[in-house]
Parts: sequence; C-alpha cells; structure tokens
Amino acid sequence: MLNLHLLNKILLAIAKFSSSLTFTLLSFVIASSTYARAESISALPSETTDIAQGIDVPNIPPQDIPRPLPPPQPEPTPPEVLPPASDLLPKTPNLPPAQQPSNPLDTIFVREFEVVGNTVLTQEISELVKEYTGRNLTFAELFAVRSKITELYVKGGYVTSAAIIPPQTLENGIVKIQIIEGSLEDIEIIGTRRLQPNYVRSRIKIATNTPLNINQLLEGLRVLQLDPLIANISADLQAGTSPGKNLLQVSIIEAKTLSITPSIDNERSPSVGSFRRQVGFNQANLLGFGDKLNLGYTNTDGSNEINVGYTIPLNPRNGTLRLGYGKINSNVIEPAFKKLDIEANSSYYELSYRQPLLQRSREEFAVGLTLSQQQNQTSLGIDNIGGFPLSPGADDNGRTRISAVRFFQDWVKRDERQVFAARSQFSLGVDLFDATINNDAPDSRFFAWRGQAQWTRLLAADTLLLVRGDVQLADSSLVPFEQFGIGGQQTVRGYRQDALLADNGVLFSTEFRIPILKAKGGGLLQLTPFIDIGTGWNNGKSNLTEDTLIGTGLGLLWQQGSLSARIDYGIPLISVDTDKRTLQDNGIYFSIGYSPSF
Repeated sequence: MLNLHLLNKILLAIAKFSSSLTFTLLSFVIASSTYARAESISALPSETTDIAQGIDVPNIPPQDIPRPLPPPQPEPTPPEVLPPASDLLPKTPNLPPAQQPSNPLDTIFVREFEVVGNTVLTQEISELVKEYTGRNLTFAELFAVRSKITELYVKGGYVTSAAIIPPQTLENGIVKIQIIEGSLEDIEIIGTRRLQPNYVRSRIKIATNTPLNINQLLEGLRVLQLDPLIANISADLQAGTSPGKNLLQVSIIEAKTLSITPSIDNERSPSVGSFRRQVGFNQANLLGFGDKLNLGYTNTDGSNEINVGYTIPLNPRNGTLRLGYGKINSNVIEPAFKKLDIEANSSYYELSYRQPLLQRSREEFAVGLTLSQQQNQTSLGIDNIGGFPLSPGADDNGRTRISAVRFFQDWVKRDERQVFAARSQFSLGVDLFDATINNDAPDSRFFAWRGQAQWTRLLAADTLLLVRGDVQLADSSLVPFEQFGIGGQQTVRGYRQDALLADNGVLFSTEFRIPILKAKGGGLLQLTPFIDIGTGWNNGKSNLTEDTLIGTGLGLLWQQGSLSARIDYGIPLISVDTDKRTLQDNGIYFSIGYSPSF
C-alpha cells in the first residue's frame, strides 16, 4: 500500500491540475519489433482508484504495445512466377549409348534376374522382370529388359542412372543386371561475391542424394531462387569422370542485401504523438554466411524508440537463431494530460529459434521457440511523484516485468495466383528473471494462444483480394502489452490506434486492390475499398465499455519501384466517444515509405 506522504502528494497534484478534471493515467510499454502496433484502453489498478476517492475516471488510449505475433504475410502480393525448369537446369548429361546384342535372335533360358546396385524402385523392378523369367529369351528381349529398367529410373526422375548387363557366365539360368545409380562428384559454385559459396552448396546438397533425382534437384533450385540473398540461379549438370558420376555447376547472381528504409506515417497512438518518423538499416548478409542485422529508430513527438536484431543461420535447412533488443522512452503529450508529466521507460529482450520442417518452392511449414522478457516502468513527473502504478499488474513503483516462453508455428502455401499464410503461437508466462508476480492477475503467470491467417488472391492483372483474420484467447486477465488491440490502420480503420484493448479478441478484414492508373514509368495506383470488424472481451471482472468495432472505407495505394505511399479513410460504423484532435481520430491514415537496396 502507498504511504501517507505519497498519498498527500498525489491529492495535492490532482488539486493543482484541476478540481473538476476527470482523468485516467496511462500505461506505457515498448514495441517489441518492427511489427509492433499502438495500444488502447486499460483500467486503473485498485490502489489508484482508491486514491481518486470518487473522481470519475474516463479511459484514454495508451501508447504503443508489443505484439507477440508479426503478421503472417507482411507484404500481401502474390509471389513472382518461378523460372521454368529449362532456365534453372537447361540440360542433363547424356547417358551412355544403349548396349546392342551381337546376335539378337539367339535365345537363352532365364530362370531369374539378379538385379544389383539399386537402392530405389526395388518393387517396380521386381514386378517388371517377372514377365521375363522362367522362359527362353532372345538377346534382343534380354537387352529390352535392361532398357525398361533404365526407363523406370528416367521416369522416376533419376535421369543420370542406368541399367547395364555386365559380361558374365550364365549359371543356373540367372542373369545379372547391374544398376549404375547417378551421383554428384562435386558442386561448383560460380558468381558469388560476398556470399560464401558453401551457403549455396550446402543447401543444394540437401536435394542431391544418391541416386541423383532431377526433380528433387530442380525443386532445390527453385527453393534457392526464393532466397532473398539470391537474385538469380541457374545450373548445368555435366558428366563426371566415370559412369554415373556427375558435376553440377551452379551460377549465382547475388541480390542486393543492404537496404535503408525511411518512412513516415500516423499509425502511433495520439497519446504520444500519432505522427511517426522511422528509419531502418537492414543488412541481410552481414558477414557473408547469410547472417542478418536489423537496426531501427522510431520517433514521435512524445517518444523515441530503438530496435536491434541479429539473425544467424544454423543449418542448411534455414534454421535460424535470432537475438532481439528494443528500448523506448515515452511522454504523454495529449493536451488534457500533459500537465501530469506521465513518462514511461520500456525495454524487451528476445531469443528465438526457428526451424522449417517442410520447405518447398510452393509451401513451407516451420516451428520455433522464443524466450522473451518485457519490462516497463511508469512515473508521474508532477510534483516529482516518481514511479507510480498506472496500469494493471504494475507494482507500487510502476514496474511490470513479463517473462514468457512462446511456441510458434508458421505455414505458407503459394502458387502463381495466390498466397495463404497462417501463424499460431502459444505463450506461457513464467516466474523467471524477477518477473512480476501478484496475488491476483494480471501478472507474469498466464497462458494465451494467438492465431493469424491471411489469404491474398490475384483476381486479374494488378487486382488483388486480401482477407485477414486474427484471434487471441487467454486463460486469465493479461497485462496491457499482452492484450489484443483493435483499432487503427493495421486492424479496424475508422478508429484511433487500439481504441479497444482486451484479453481476448477476434479480428476480420477484407480489402480489394483495384488498379486505376498505371504509369509508363512503372508506377501503379490502386483503389482499396475495405471493411474491418473486431471484437474483444476480458477475463475476470473487468468489462469493456465497447466490445465491438466495425469500420469501412476507401484508400489509395501508389507503388513505384522502392517507393510506396498510401492513404486510407475509414468510417466508423459503431461510434466511440473520443476527441477528434488528430487525423487518426477522424479516420484518416497515411504512410510513405522508401526502401532502396544497395
């Protein structure tokens, strides 16, 4: 409980501010990644309500909160059409000429065939030779058996494998057929500059098991073509130094990996300034082995934020380990609350392992585990009150620490006309690293599931349908930065950023992108009608004033090379009592971004 001296200071501060002003104190937390969005309404803890002693306490939206889940598909555009197989692997080595019998009409009795050297197609070969056993065969028929076995291999994609009849002495009617299964002697990588050749070689090796299968090799090359470090790839399969041995020569054109991405938008909470300036520095191949460095700085009139991330590839199957850190300092600048001098200092730490279990050119499924800690401290500057609990779960000094283990699953399915992406995450709050533990929720002990899905369909040239869904279910009350935010450009347009914040929530959004102008220089202007629906509910006794938001409207999207600009006007279909001070409060959202690569 608060001591008497602190109580007197707070009551004096309230009296100085206004004898009749009704207010709520904000909770502040940091955005955990570049996917972070702004937050919304949160109730005061019981101690603060007691101090107010009968003062009416309206809610106001808090500043940006971390979002445990990034969107499943950040850029909703169908993938580029992959190059044809002939471009990736234009030719294969010629097989040795088929053996021809010297006396094709001579016959021998064949009791059985002994096929040696094969590791695949055992059942198929056994079925094939059955009809040729237990009878006399001409030499022409005998060699036809060998040719049909070779044909089985070729149809199965093993185009560098073949069957031969070696010189032999026929005993007991047993004819030996030797299988020479193709394999790679070496993989030669040419064209790399900064990217280490072994990065490419190790990933191709996954698709070049013995016997060498051309279909698997082509699929491996297609997967590599999707790698953001590679702009173009082609291969030439050549004959090796002995029968069945081959050399694969792979030519690479590296992609540009350095990007600097300045942008402006009005997607932050008006409480800390909705107008956001950002700049990002991204190097996708820092040391040459596919490691990634991401640096970001974000500024509004009331906040400064930095984010740092470093990702290391761990294996040829694109398993990665990511380290993340972020810090934000914020001050409330809303005119009605500026005199309270509300300040927050927040940070997060994150260690994440991700491993694809299925990787194809048209489909990927991956799982991962994240260990994270988020911490926040809020304070009142008025009369030097200092640290103070302004959000549910905070201690007497305004501190909140949440430690969590998060298990996530990603799935992406794509073709030339559509992309479907889904993400699921289970979050378990734990009592580790001095986490916040209270007698009553919310604190660091919680369990929540978040599911996201997005479907993007190419309806016609430059015409897209985008459908998104998002859901969160929790077993107990959550601290604000674990809650589900609804409202703003990324969720329900027509409302300020996270006008609604709840323990549980469901979001559904549909948007069309219709081309209305295509410039000669490559620029594309699209009209974007949309409708967004979101609803939320709390666990426990904390009820929401409004639990559902619905917005509809129109937007314009301009894209030209590395430049993109967007403006949306959202019309709220369910009214919410809020000031109309900013563009965001009036349903207008804009963003301009430039992302050149070097």
